[in-house]
Amino acid sequence: MKSKLRVGILGMTHDHLWGNLAHLNASPRGDLVAAADPVRELRHKVKEQFHCPQVFESYEEMLEKVKLDAVYIYSDHVTSAELAVMAAENGKHIMVEKAMAATLADAERMLAAARKNNVQLMVNWPFAWNISLQKAIELIESGKIGRLYYVKHRGAHGGPMEFGHSHFFYDWLYDDKLGGGGVIIDYGCYGAALARYLLGQPSKVSALAGHLAKDYVSLDDNAIFVMQWPRAMAQMEASWTHIGTLNQKFSVFLGTRGTIYRQIFPQESVRLATDEDKNGREIELTQPPEDKRSATSYFLTRLSEGKPIEGICSPEVGRDAQEIIEAAKLSASLERVISLPLPVTYLREKYLK
Repeated sequence: MKSKLRVGILGMTHDHLWGNLAHLNASPRGDLVAAADPVRELRHKVKEQFHCPQVFESYEEMLEKVKLDAVYIYSDHVTSAELAVMAAENGKHIMVEKAMAATLADAERMLAAARKNNVQLMVNWPFAWNISLQKAIELIESGKIGRLYYVKHRGAHGGPMEFGHSHFFYDWLYDDKLGGGGVIIDYGCYGAALARYLLGQPSKVSALAGHLAKDYVSLDDNAIFVMQWPRAMAQMEASWTHIGTLNQKFSVFLGTRGTIYRQIFPQESVRLATDEDKNGREIELTQPPEDKRSATSYFLTRLSEGKPIEGICSPEVGRDAQEIIEAAKLSASLERVISLPLPVTYLREKYLK
């Protein structure tokens, strides 16, 4: 195997970072060599708990002083976009956490910077590493349910604070600008990315969003939006107010020859129904290949082998999911169906302040 890739961290206010750092520390393909964030407490945590040898208050100083092959970016969505462009201009490969950015304009800047500087850009969707979703996609792509024409995905929990996230994370999730728009982006982005990956970019988006239950936040805490293609539809449900695990996270896929239902709780499972087996049967879930067990394993394997980032974590899917989310926000604001590609920039800026 080639020498381990040298990985640095830009930003540490996104709590999804810590699980990925555990994977990085266990990886045979990469080493954590540096991390940067203005917050002293987070610098202390990455040094003490994850044995990071070099920590910096300044992002620029880390990029200037430390030799790196790649960076993980885990800040708020606005700062993450700026850091991604900075890293690309420094020639570093990039993994950024979902959603790709706070706005479509920033997602497009990130994609352009990566292409211009010939670096890899990966958008990590944590559910991509669920073995149930991997199996469902495998069944769909192998033709087990015929032509896919309907996707439904629900993503929900009791809220970022109730879920147990740190205040470093939920403080910016509850900020409309830094987070990009409440639950519609925080959880709606999953369904947008999934539908885009399986069906391509939709032609229409229609959404409802509301501030229904959380008195201590001002953002929408529940949202539903529908995507439409000439011969397909998809529905996304997102909630920050879901109590318990019952139907908290699940997906449904309808095809011309069958139906797939996947769920996370009480454990990951996939059921397949066909005309021959209308009640359905549970599909065995097996351990995926090493490179599909985590974001770190996929990202570092791709870089080590000189292969592009593909599938649901590709930057193209990330960019298109961002457009769907922006269309959903416009739809909810204007109370109308939005056609894609999106209206001109000035209209988006007017209604999505």
